Parts: sequence; structure tokens; C-alpha cells
Amino acid sequence: MAQTVRIEPDVQFIKELQASGGESLKKCYQCATCSVACPISPASNPYPRKEMIWAQWGLKDKLLSDPDIWLCHNCGGCSDLCPRGAKPADLMSAMRNMAYQKLVPAPLPIGLWMSSAKYLPMLIGIPAVLFGFIWLMVAKLNLWKNMAAFYPPLNGHGLPGDFPSGSWIPKGDIIYGKLFFGDFTIDLLFGLVFLFVVFTFYKGVKNLIAALAPQGTTLVLGKQKPWWCCLVEVVLMEILPHTKFIQCGAEPEKASRKFGHMALFFGFICLAIVTAIVAIGHWGGLVFPAIAIHTPMPLYHPVKLLAIIGTLLLLVGLTSLTARRASLDPTKQTSSFYDWYLLGVIWVVGLTGLGSMLLRLANVASLAYFVYYLHLISVFMLFAYLPWSKLGHLVYRTAALTYVRYMGRR
Repeated sequence: MAQTVRIEPDVQFIKELQASGGESLKKCYQCATCSVACPISPASNPYPRKEMIWAQWGLKDKLLSDPDIWLCHNCGGCSDLCPRGAKPADLMSAMRNMAYQKLVPAPLPIGLWMSSAKYLPMLIGIPAVLFGFIWLMVAKLNLWKNMAAFYPPLNGHGLPGDFPSGSWIPKGDIIYGKLFFGDFTIDLLFGLVFLFVVFTFYKGVKNLIAALAPQGTTLVLGKQKPWWCCLVEVVLMEILPHTKFIQCGAEPEKASRKFGHMALFFGFICLAIVTAIVAIGHWGGLVFPAIAIHTPMPLYHPVKLLAIIGTLLLLVGLTSLTARRASLDPTKQTSSFYDWYLLGVIWVVGLTGLGSMLLRLANVASLAYFVYYLHLISVFMLFAYLPWSKLGHLVYRTAALTYVRYMGRR
């Protein structure tokens, strides 16, 4: 006699899912057009049809333990062909948005704040107050000047800044370290942010893999590759060349969508390399003076040129992706706050970074320091909230792709 399975829908989860971008899920009548249309959905156990019915039933545990919500590349082809306007692509995005909140609870309700524009003042307020307080302390107490006698590297970098009485702007050449000296502000704060984000992603990936793992034991026929080999294959064969992007979506936009994502992706890589070189050059230079790097660097410096290239790639990719997002037909595919938040923050990061350099070269001190302050706020918002933002899919999708490859699925 077959065992009876009792299904207990989580009504609250359905409401949360609809609020996160899946409001049209009740329109689905399980015709399977979406699964047939998806070019990267596997022949066995295809998506997103099963995810649509799980969402309608409120099966939270099934959805949050489903690797396919991360394997979908959100091209929107399934939504274009859906005869009922159920927008399965939006639902898959909404499930990822919910997963960001559920995988790792934040020390503050960051996951909740990332779900709606009404919480944007909270997201901006934390770094704005933090860096504003530093600015206040440094300017009003002439902090670095008073610390120079106890910390010689302050003098070694052409610091400290001298703030005339009542002024918020240091005298002399525009050097952002006169206001936000790296050793005690930028490097310290973002070093802690980096450790926090890495630890959060470690917990998130651990929870994700635990959710994806089958119950009991799994029989594997043949030799199984080590997980790190699968990770290398995923990075080299799928992520770096963006192979899935050229398979997804309508024919005219495949190339442009791939171009936009690749430009943004490699722009971030360039800027990450620049950050690493500057950090190593600064801290390593305290021990090995031969490798010391001091900022600001001249425009012809190779590291500065790489930073400019990375910024331009970032802006080119953003322009392409923003134009695509703005041109979507809302009857077939919509954009959530998660989508616009990520694009908006990266826009601010890129423009304020470029603006800080140009205003420094133009010697417009008051505006240059303020734009740099905005740059720090936007960089903090991009990285400190990363595990709960749409950009978190870079880590979770990589983990899911690695896991299914390790389990023998392509």
C-alpha cells in the first residue's frame, strides 16, 4: 500500500514570495511551456514547471533545497512564451530573493531591508553615519596631525591633513588619505567587512549544500571527481566564458546580454586586482620598501591604468544591462527592487569613483572630498550587504553549479 504524504502549504511563504516578485504565480496552470522552452533546463526533472507548482503549494523547504533556482540564468524566454502571463522567470528570481534572506540570518534585518525600496534610507544611513562620523572626528580634532607623533607612516604619506579652524576640507593638494587615512579607516573598516562577508558566504554555502544534499546515502557509479575539480571546471568552462548566456533568451539579445554581463564581470575583476595590488603595496611596503605603492598614483601608472579600464568596463556593462532592464515588457517580465538596487549602487560606485579622480585632477577640493565620501558609502553598500543582494548569486550559483556537476549532472 502506497504511503500517504501530507502536504502542508506555508501560506505566509506564498505571500512573501509574491511580495518578492512572484505575484503572478497563481496564474500558472501547469502547461509546461516554460520547461519546454528553456534551452538550458535538463531533460530529466526540468525547470521551472516544478518550481511553479511548489510555489503555488507553498512548499518552502522544497524550493529552498532546489538547485535549479540558482541554475536559471533569468533570460526571460519562458515568460515570453507563457500563455497565461504567469511570468515564471519572475518567480525564479523571487525564489532566489527569498533564498538570500533565508540562507543566513543577518545580525541586522538586512535581508528584509534589501527586499523593498522603503528600507533604502536604512541601507544608506549606516555607512553615511559611519563615514560622516569619521569625517567629523578627523576635521574637528585634526586627528591625523595629532596622531602623527605616535604613528610615523602618517608623515611618510605626506600627511597629516591640516584643517583650518572651522573647515571641513584639509589644506593643500587633494589627497583623500588626509581625510580618510587608510590604515585606520578604509583598510580597517573594509577589512572587517571583507571578513564578515566571507564568513557569511561560508555559512550560506554550507547551508545551501546541506539543503541540496539528498537524504540518506547516494549510490555513485564510476569514479567521482573531487569537488574542487568540479569547481575549477565550472569557473573555466561556464563562469568566465559566460557560456550559458549565449544559450538563453531571444536570438537578437543573446549577444548583447552576454556582452553586458561580461563587461561588468571583468570590470569587477580589474578593480579587485587593483585593490589587492594597492593593499599589498601599502602594507607589504612597510616591511619591504621595494614593493611600496603610494596613492594617489600618476595617470600613466600601470595600476592606475588598470583601474581606469576596470571602471570603463563597469560603466559599459552597466549601460547595456540597464538599457535591457528598462526595455523589458512588464506584461511578460518585471524588475524587482533587488534588480534596481544592484544596478543603482554599481552606477554610483562607478560614477563617484571616476568623479573622485577627475575632480582631484581639476583641483576642486570641496566637491572632490564630498564625492569621495559618496563613493565610500556606495562601496560599503555594495559589499557589506552583498550576501543578501542579487550579486550574491555569483557565489551561490557557483556553489550550485559545482554541486550538481559533482553529483554527475551537466
